[in-house]
Amino acid sequence: MKGVVFTEFLDFVSGSLGADMADDIIDDADVASGGAYTAVGTYPHTEMQALVVALAHRTGTPAPDLLRLFGSHLCRRFVAKYPEFFEAKTSLFDFLDSVDGHIHVEVHKLYPDAELPVFRLNRRGADTIDLDYESCRPLEALAEGMIRAAADHYRQPVAIDTSRVEEEAGSFVRFSIQHAA
Repeated sequence: MKGVVFTEFLDFVSGSLGADMADDIIDDADVASGGAYTAVGTYPHTEMQALVVALAHRTGTPAPDLLRLFGSHLCRRFVAKYPEFFEAKTSLFDFLDSVDGHIHVEVHKLYPDAELPVFRLNRRGADTIDLDYESCRPLEALAEGMIRAAADHYRQPVAIDTSRVEEEAGSFVRFSIQHAA
């Protein structure tokens, strides 16, 4: 997992709960890197899981809820750092449709070793899509937080239903996203 996710996570924790909390969860998680992350480095996703679990224990907030909050934060940071990806699209659905075919292509140009999730979008109508999330990392709550923040960015309220789909070739998470009134 790319280090930018780790550095943003620790910034998120420091900004919302204080630098001491960030230091405490690094100590609690006892990660191999010692919490010394660089944005361009690559680290095991298990370190992120350990940090989130440590934060959940310290705050009493369930890990999926923390990941959703962090996903929202991360999306807002990406809007600020990479506005061209968001400005090029006029709607949430068009933006989500560009993640695999454009944004992840650009990420691979910068970071050829990046192991990114796969997103497949199926439009079920003008107001509804299914977005399939496939990853070896169980970070669907992070993805959901990012989707919700992107919807806020485009000022398009949505309702999201999440389900796990099991198929012979493997499993994935399906986000059924509908524009809300």
